Amino acid sequence: MARPRHLQKSKDHGILRLPLFLLILGVASLAMWVPALHGLILDDHKTSRSFFYAGIIGIMVVVLVGLSMGNRVPRYSMPGQLTSLLASFAVLPAFLAVPVYEAIGNTTYLNAYVDMVGAITTTGLDVFSDPGRLPPSVHLWRALVGWLGGLLMWVAASAILAPLSLGGFEVTAKGEPGRGTATPLHMQRADPRRKLVVVTQTLAPLYAGLTLVLWILLIVTGEGALSALSHAMSVMATSGISAVGGVENGSSGLGGEMVMFLFMFFALSRLTFSSDTVTSGHSRLDRDPEFRIGLLIVCGVPLLLFLRHWIATFEVSTNTNELEQALRSLWGATFTVLSFLSTTGFESADWETARQWSGLNTPGMILLGLSVIGGGVATTAGGVKLLRVYALYLNGLREMERLVHPSSVSNEGRGNRRLQKGGAFVAWVFFMLFAVSLAVISIALAAVGADFEQAMILTIATLSTTGPLTEIAGTAPINLIELTAAAKLILCFAMVLGRLETLAIIALMTPNLWRS
Repeated sequence: MARPRHLQKSKDHGILRLPLFLLILGVASLAMWVPALHGLILDDHKTSRSFFYAGIIGIMVVVLVGLSMGNRVPRYSMPGQLTSLLASFAVLPAFLAVPVYEAIGNTTYLNAYVDMVGAITTTGLDVFSDPGRLPPSVHLWRALVGWLGGLLMWVAASAILAPLSLGGFEVTAKGEPGRGTATPLHMQRADPRRKLVVVTQTLAPLYAGLTLVLWILLIVTGEGALSALSHAMSVMATSGISAVGGVENGSSGLGGEMVMFLFMFFALSRLTFSSDTVTSGHSRLDRDPEFRIGLLIVCGVPLLLFLRHWIATFEVSTNTNELEQALRSLWGATFTVLSFLSTTGFESADWETARQWSGLNTPGMILLGLSVIGGGVATTAGGVKLLRVYALYLNGLREMERLVHPSSVSNEGRGNRRLQKGGAFVAWVFFMLFAVSLAVISIALAAVGADFEQAMILTIATLSTTGPLTEIAGTAPINLIELTAAAKLILCFAMVLGRLETLAIIALMTPNLWRS
């Protein structure tokens, strides 16, 4: 029996009845007071006022819209939440860029907008390549926005994307992408808003606690407070944002890199921090295909780079420091490989040693490939995702087996219960959509003045949400400020597309999703 209408209204009270995008706007407005307080402590009153007044304006908008709604409770639905997620990545940065534009003073609003899109999508596109150009409070704000964007993806993966079989869950779920899973009737009637609140209450303390632990450990290793905080936030969010221009410019040294290396594993599989999205199979980390294939890549690629020193028959030096150089080369390659596989994009201070040791003239191609593969499903990492790569790998093995034994029956399903029937087909569809997006965006960038190398690097950097590729993947760093306005808008579109993924955008344009 349905509840009386007055009881339903009494249950929906407080700020939680507001639309999801308005709640995110309120959180972003309150977060602006963090760099405002930081600027006040540093006696940077111009920057402090910029963030403080922008935060007040945002809070006023949320309050006025909330009052205008009165007692009307909006109908929450999965398509509406997916639309709010899209607006958070495309529309919200227009508000987040206002204090950045005011605080810097000598840049255009478009540059600030591109920077904020890169931050909230955890791309970390380095529009302002000179760290000294930005006030310390702006560095804090960029890292904080990227951190909040990572938290948003942690929560949205379980509360929004998983029920719609999107974001990589189409490989494991029984439902069609964008149509949801075949859940029981009582779960279908569950309030999506309530699920969002429960997931946030569960994951937000864990996310903040891990960030706090990493921040303290980086400070212990000798990093400055602001730099350590930006690196800690960037590692957890895989944004690659740094207050000093990268890990190689920090003061924590090898100890800091080792600490960050351990925390980057959270981007390889969601099972490293939660099992809330496991619908079938097992939840053991040592049997998780994503984590295992990630470990294989992290161990295999640096080893190949290390052994190439002898495979390519380079002249062996008689220097007594050769052993130290070899170990530094191995560590630099291992850290950098995991960093770009997780789409964080931090470069080890020993990466240059690894390049010289291996003798590769174009190691950027390896980093581009790692970023395209990406991290785990339902994590802050971008890219194609390891689970899709694993599904395609199993499908390839099965097809080769059928060439030898056409009438054979596969028994791989017993050990891979997490993958559903047809998962490889959906993974292939996504991979093709990713390839088509890469081609279209690179052509669009070339049409507005970028050369082939720049267009390809920029496209992969934005679609895989690995912004630091623009600094390290090419023969020379790409100066993003010198790009045309049209190119910058294309990059913004590509970053939103890479963060939310093509299947989610297509699902939003499907009428059947809204009718349901």
